[in-house]
Amino acid sequence: MIDNIKLTIKAGNGGKGSSSLFRGGQTANGGPDGGNGGNGGSIYFQGSHNYSDLRKFRYSKKVEAQDGQNGKGKKMYGRKAPDMTISLPLGTRITNLKSGVVTEITDDTTPILFAKGGTGGRGNVEFKSSTNQTPINFEQGGQGETKELFLELRLIAEVGLIGLPNSGKSSLLKVLTKAHPAVGDYPFTTLEPTIGMLEAHPIADIPGLIEGASHGKGLGIDFLRHIEKTTILIHCIDITNPDPLKSYEIIREEFRLFDPTLLDKTEYILLTKTDLVDKEIIQKVTKLFTKTKKQVLTCSIYDEESMESLKKLLKNIKLESSLEQ
Repeated sequence: MIDNIKLTIKAGNGGKGSSSLFRGGQTANGGPDGGNGGNGGSIYFQGSHNYSDLRKFRYSKKVEAQDGQNGKGKKMYGRKAPDMTISLPLGTRITNLKSGVVTEITDDTTPILFAKGGTGGRGNVEFKSSTNQTPINFEQGGQGETKELFLELRLIAEVGLIGLPNSGKSSLLKVLTKAHPAVGDYPFTTLEPTIGMLEAHPIADIPGLIEGASHGKGLGIDFLRHIEKTTILIHCIDITNPDPLKSYEIIREEFRLFDPTLLDKTEYILLTKTDLVDKEIIQKVTKLFTKTKKQVLTCSIYDEESMESLKKLLKNIKLESSLEQ
């Protein structure tokens, strides 16, 4: 997953104006007829639901619009270059590295101009006057704007699945959505967020972290940075863990050390792998989290009824969240 990148954009240059004098069968040296050059293409950004990250810029760190065509004789104007509209995931923050101006991509209907194309140069026909009937001067086309930008994806999903390694997040995402994350019984099977869709809503499997992540251990800061980009957190805890409450507190402490505002995100506790224990254990572990004052959910990917209940709950959670916004 690519969620931040430096990008150079270059709008097209304007075409050169033409310096031409009309010549015909009976006119060897007529008046000026050099046409204007066409304007260069401008570059716009627009939000789109079709993209979830910035990976399309992985190997292309520079985007250039076309130049306008040069003017020609016989008052032929150069063709204007087409403007370029670049689609970005909603929630992308764009920082102009020179000016420091920050723009947030928040909707998918309004293109935002970022680099204006150069104006086409005037041909010599534009310089004709009562005192100069045969001008030969013309203009070069204007330069298109160049911008150095930093693109950062601020929101990768409405719901983020978090938890220690092997807490069942990847398997859960696979069942909830049609995503295909790597699943294994060893730490850090998931090395970057995987996003799946539950109907029209994205859910992200966030890579697991370990104690000390706020100081760079495990997947470290990258994990915590991804957490910032979700709206609702589903905290997955393996119910077979010998100390499930400690597992919960480890991650909460890493939140506090990295960015205390993460503690304020809407969070639900999800006890996973309930097929491996009996009902008494489920009730006992559920009670351990009473003091957190968070809603505690239980599920097993092998229990279709529990998964359907979880899907229904997630849809309701996301609906409530969107209404609040």
